[in-house]
Amino acid sequence: MLPIVGIDASRYPGEIRTGTETYSRELIDAMARLTDLPFAVRSYVNQADQESVANLLALGEVRGLPFPRFWTHGRLSIEMLRHRPDLLFVPSHVIPLVHPRSVVTVHDLGYLHESEAHPAGQRRMLDLTTRWNARVASHIIAISETTKADLIRFYGTPAGKIAVVRHGISANFAPAAEPDMARVRSAYELPDRFVLAVGTIQPRKNLARLAEAVSSLQARFPGLALVVAGKRGWMAEGVLADIHATLPSALFHELGYIPLADIPAIYSTASVIALVSTYEGFGLPVIEAMACGSPVVISDTPALVEVAGDAAVVADPRSVNSIAGALASILADAGTADRATTSGRQRAAHFSWDTAARETVSVLDDVLKKRTTR
Repeated sequence: MLPIVGIDASRYPGEIRTGTETYSRELIDAMARLTDLPFAVRSYVNQADQESVANLLALGEVRGLPFPRFWTHGRLSIEMLRHRPDLLFVPSHVIPLVHPRSVVTVHDLGYLHESEAHPAGQRRMLDLTTRWNARVASHIIAISETTKADLIRFYGTPAGKIAVVRHGISANFAPAAEPDMARVRSAYELPDRFVLAVGTIQPRKNLARLAEAVSSLQARFPGLALVVAGKRGWMAEGVLADIHATLPSALFHELGYIPLADIPAIYSTASVIALVSTYEGFGLPVIEAMACGSPVVISDTPALVEVAGDAAVVADPRSVNSIAGALASILADAGTADRATTSGRQRAAHFSWDTAARETVSVLDDVLKKRTTR
C-alpha cells in the first residue's frame, strides 16, 4: 500500500488569487498531471464546490472539512489526530498544532526586512507562524535562494533542512494576439503608453516611488501613465494617497484584481513592466511578463535579480532617479526594449510548474523514505 501524503489545499479553491494562492493552485494542478506519484494523495479543503476542486479529485481523495474559524489549528488539527496521513504538505499556510511529519513551503520573510511596511499585528503573526513552521517542519521548501538564506540567517534553520524549488509559469503566459490586446485596452480603458505594475497594493511594492518616476518622465514621454493591477492589501490607503498626490487621475489607473484570462494581454499591451519592490521572496510577475514578451524593470533586491538573471533592466528601489532612468532606457530605445524582450522570453522558459511539481514530489518522497528507514 502506498503511503499517504495529505495536502493542505485550503488556498486552492477560489478565483481571486495572490501569489501564494497561485502557487498552491498551479503546483497542485501540476502534481495532478504527474502519472507516477510514489504516494497516494489526500487533499483537505474548508468549503468548495465540486467544480472548483476538479483537479484535486484527479490527484486523489478530497476531504471537505467545513469550519467557520481557526480552520488550520482547529479543524485540520482534529483531522490529523483522527486520520493521520504519513506526511502533511502545507504549500501556502502554516503547519497545524497537531500534525504528523510535515513539509511546508516558506515564501518570504519580508516582514523582517521591511518591518515598517507591515502592520504591527500582522508582522508579529507572520513571525510567529514562520518561526513555528521553521521549527516543527521535517523539511522546508523555499521558493528562492533568497528565502533559503533568510531562513538560515534569521531563524537558524539548518541549510540541509531546506530545498529550493522555484515557481513556474503556466502556458497561458505568452505574447497576446492583436485582437486580445485591443479587447483589454478597450475593456480596461488602458492609455496609449503606460508602465504596468502587477501585485497586491502594499508599501513594499514601492508604488509611490514608481509613481514619482513616471511623473518625472512626463517631459520626455508626455502622457506616460502608471497602471496598477492587483487587489488592495494592508496599508494600501497610504500608498494610494501618495500616488494620487504625485500623478493626476488621467495618468494613474487602478484596475483592481484582474481575471487570469486577461493578464497576459495586459502584460503584452504595456510599454514596460515594473516590479521595483523593496523586498520580494520571488517576484512571479517578472517571469510572467517576460513570457508575454514584455520588457521588464526590476529593483536590485536579491530575489528579483536571482529570478530575472540578466534579462531585466535593474534599478535602485530607493532612488526615484534610478527607477526613472531604467524605465527611460526601455521607453526611449527600441533596441534596448527588443533585447529585453528576447532575453526575457529565453529566461522565462527556464521556469515550469511541471518541473516545480516533480521537484516537490521528490522532496516529499525523500522525507517519506527517511521516515520508513528509521
